[in-house]
Amino acid sequence: MNDKTSENIYSEQRIGVFVDVQNMYYSARNIYKAKVNFQTILKEAVKNRQLIRAIAYVIKADVKDESNFFEALKSLGYEVKAKDLQVFYGGAKKGDWDIGIAMDMIELAPKLDAVVLISGDGDFVPLVKHIKHAMGCYVEIMAFGKSSSQKLVEQADNFLDLGLNPQRFLIKSGKRGS
Repeated sequence: MNDKTSENIYSEQRIGVFVDVQNMYYSARNIYKAKVNFQTILKEAVKNRQLIRAIAYVIKADVKDESNFFEALKSLGYEVKAKDLQVFYGGAKKGDWDIGIAMDMIELAPKLDAVVLISGDGDFVPLVKHIKHAMGCYVEIMAFGKSSSQKLVEQADNFLDLGLNPQRFLIKSGKRGS
């Protein structure tokens, strides 16, 4: 199932790339103690196809170098959509873009032949089913296999496990011992 890449990639395909930055950031940090190479990921997602939109969804948490990171994403060709981290009474924090990503994918699907969702979040299973069956798009998932929902992987037309080639898709932290 996951070896269909080359037979379904055509240069005339119009694609959209949707990146769940938090999902990728925490997967890379927790599993590999590294940062995500968003430049290489975008290149791999697009291949030789016609990129219509590449959107990176980020959460603003007022941390050091955050604005530099957002600017770097823009310079790589991503449209950056940012949302503030919600802090609830009692200190609980929440920040996700699941509904925003879903809405953008559904709204853009009529203009696309293929969508590439860069996330391993199982909450996207119904979205992937809808984009494939109701919208008629080819759906690719790129994520780290160790932190990806198996149901999401099964629903995708193609799954690229970034963890199979970590030196290509990750940037080791500059800190010693990481």
